[in-house]
Amino acid sequence: MNQHIETNPLLDRLPPHLQQYIKPQNYNDYTAINQAVWRYVMRKSVSYLSTVAHDSYLDGLQKTGISIDEIPSMYGMNRILKEIGWAAVAVDGFIPPNAFMEFQAYKVLVIASDIRQLEHISYTPAPDIIHEAAGHAPIIANPDYAEYLRRFGEIGAKAILSAHDNDMYEAVRKLSIVKEAPGSTEIEIETAEARVNELQAKKVELSEMAMVRNLHWWTVEYGLIGDVNDPKIYGAGLLSSIGESKWCMTIEVKKIPYSVDAAYQEFDITKPQPQLYVTPDFSYLMQVLEEFTTTMALRKGGFRGLRKLIESKKIGTIELSTGLQVSGVFTEMITNEDNEVVFFRTEGPTALSNREKELIGHGVLTHPHGFSSPLGKLKGINLAIEDMSPRDLKAYNFYDGERIAFEYESGIKVEGLNVTGIRNINGKLILIQFTDCTVTYKDEVLFKPEYGTFDLALGKKIVSAYAGAADYRSFDTTHFISNTQTVKIAISKENQDLEVLYAKVRDFRTGKDTAISLNVVFEKLTKNHSKDWLLLIELYELTKNSEDLHKNIQTRLQHLQEVRPEIAELIADGIALIG
Repeated sequence: MNQHIETNPLLDRLPPHLQQYIKPQNYNDYTAINQAVWRYVMRKSVSYLSTVAHDSYLDGLQKTGISIDEIPSMYGMNRILKEIGWAAVAVDGFIPPNAFMEFQAYKVLVIASDIRQLEHISYTPAPDIIHEAAGHAPIIANPDYAEYLRRFGEIGAKAILSAHDNDMYEAVRKLSIVKEAPGSTEIEIETAEARVNELQAKKVELSEMAMVRNLHWWTVEYGLIGDVNDPKIYGAGLLSSIGESKWCMTIEVKKIPYSVDAAYQEFDITKPQPQLYVTPDFSYLMQVLEEFTTTMALRKGGFRGLRKLIESKKIGTIELSTGLQVSGVFTEMITNEDNEVVFFRTEGPTALSNREKELIGHGVLTHPHGFSSPLGKLKGINLAIEDMSPRDLKAYNFYDGERIAFEYESGIKVEGLNVTGIRNINGKLILIQFTDCTVTYKDEVLFKPEYGTFDLALGKKIVSAYAGAADYRSFDTTHFISNTQTVKIAISKENQDLEVLYAKVRDFRTGKDTAISLNVVFEKLTKNHSKDWLLLIELYELTKNSEDLHKNIQTRLQHLQEVRPEIAELIADGIALIG
């Protein structure tokens, strides 16, 4: 299993730019302590959540092949998830938000396969397999919620980011890595937290992706469902956090009826949430999502949509009223007095598409340095070029092999030799090619003959603008990947010895080796690892029939509660699970 990525048919459909984020799970890398952490959190969570989680949670644990006693393997999850039309992949920590959303659109659950350290057993800001597999996967078994998640991914993948979003992604990823790494110093942690706080405190206009992120947080991660006065939990962040799943049910946390207003409610990833949103049912989530989508550039287009793409400085797409799609990094636009875009420009590799398929001969090799074109209606002509019939085109001299000069209502002038035109599947002209062409606006030259062939994009207006390329195959598969790498934790000699003791107890409990002396394990644990408490809980459970040893372990646990008050509640909860 170590170097092999288990698959199901959905994974085979993933485009290369998403496949680059997938990594093998390497199941054998999970240690005995990792398994004990999983078991403790799951037993505690299921015991408590059975009364406060949505009904789909417990049913979903079984349907998605998630065991309480051992960390799930991707092979097992994919084999079972396939039955409900989903798949799962392992990734390396936080991945870029658009990529994360696009995985969801393909009905693929992204799972950070690392697991939190024992020191962070209650909560970790880093994505881990407890949060992803035990939090997200079970609720996916509910058809209404699964469709919401898919649709959310489809919409979220098109949301336009800002430069601030990119900075925030990097800062949160770094904080999650630094906090989880055992070798991190207080200064490193404080510095990473300060960076996140600094960015969160900035008063910047919320981008589409920021609003999508907010909606995702208040539903998929921290959502409540049912009656505002007696809600149930369905958000993965709550389902996978021992502390917050209890905290959220107290009167200290304000419960608010879910609405599109949640898109404007920011959150602090480093603190428990002071308020949560309650949806009456899963179907209502889709209603709010649709309401939000009507505000996006994806639906509205126009100068605001193009402005968002220019500010993002990333590959985006505009779709014109003819259906022509232009994908690239947008850098410039000219608008008229009515704020209508009359000219746009991209810089660097650009591709032209129609209906999400690149036009033959109009990929990045043809347009390596950018693309530009005027838009709108011609001056003195009621018909837009796109609406002209072949007879109209001939009448106005838009004829192959003819030299032509014309002016737009905006004042942009085009003069050149008409070479040919490209039509869409419905026969509508979407592109006209010129040679020896000059494009001017007032005193500015927008295109010169020496630039080469000029391709005039036809369209009265921009009807849609969104992040990413129209045809994902148009661009290099090397999308943005963070320079902040996750930390591979080296096991010290002391921890290696402790791992041996955990492994022995696990072998005893599973029946693999019942000849192991639990008394010897207890003695070594007490002598050499006096701060450890989780293995004591495991021993306490297994020694119910050994009165003296059982009592000695209980005394040791009580002592740890006194000298280490920060883990007193964890120990008490562990004992309560045993009964």
